[in-house]
Amino acid sequence: MNTAEISGFGPLIRQLHLRLGDQLGLAIVRGDLPEGELLPSESKLCEMLDVSRTAMREAIRGLIAKGLVESRAKIGTRVRPAEHWNHLDADVLRWRLEATDTDTYLRKMFELRLATEPAASAIAAQFADAADRQRIRTAFEAMVAAGADNRLWVEADLEFHKAIYLATHNEFFWPIGQLFNLALKEMFTIAARGSHRPRAVAEHHDLMIAIVEGRGEEARALSLTMVENATTDIVRIRATP
Repeated sequence: MNTAEISGFGPLIRQLHLRLGDQLGLAIVRGDLPEGELLPSESKLCEMLDVSRTAMREAIRGLIAKGLVESRAKIGTRVRPAEHWNHLDADVLRWRLEATDTDTYLRKMFELRLATEPAASAIAAQFADAADRQRIRTAFEAMVAAGADNRLWVEADLEFHKAIYLATHNEFFWPIGQLFNLALKEMFTIAARGSHRPRAVAEHHDLMIAIVEGRGEEARALSLTMVENATTDIVRIRATP
C-alpha cells in the first residue's frame, strides 16, 4: 500500500475515534462507568469494541482533554469526579442533555439563565458596540419574520440571546452564550409551541431597545421578567395534555 492509499484512511480513523469518544463519553456521563472506576485495559477495550489501538488511544485522549478521565502509568485510565469535567465543552454538554431527564434539564437551565442573563443584558447595554447592536437587532427582526414557523423562530431566538452574551465583551460570558446554542434549543422548541409569541416579541423588542440605547438597569429588569415568564410558559405548556 503506498503513502497516498494510507493517507486516505486518515478521515476514517478520525471519524472512528470521534464515534468511540462519543460512545465512551456518554457512558461516563450517564453513570454506566461511575466516578473512580478504572476503564478496561486498552487491549480489552479494543477487543470489546472491535477497533484499533490507534483509534482507541485518540478517543481516550479526547476524553482526557474534556476532563472525564485521567490516565496514569501502571494504574490505567480512571473516570474522574464530575466536578473536574469541562461542562462547557459542546460534547460534554450534549452527553449531559442526553443523559438527563427533561424536568431536571429544564430546572438547571432556568437556574443558569436567571443567574446570568439579566447580568449579561445589563453589561451588554454598557459595552455593546455598533456591530453587537446590529447583530441583536437582526436576530430580533428574524424572530418577527419567522411568523408561525417554529424552526425559524427558535433559530432566531437562540441567536438573539447568544448575541447578548457576546455583546458583553467579557470572555467569561462568551462560553455561556455559545453553549446556549445547544442547551437552550430544546427549551426554546418547547416554548415555541405556546400561544405567548406576541408577548415574547414585545419582550424581546423592549430588551433590544434597552441594550441598544445603553440603559443597563432597565435591560437587567426586562431580561429577568423575560426569563421568569419563559419559565411559567414552559411549565404551562408541558402540563397541557
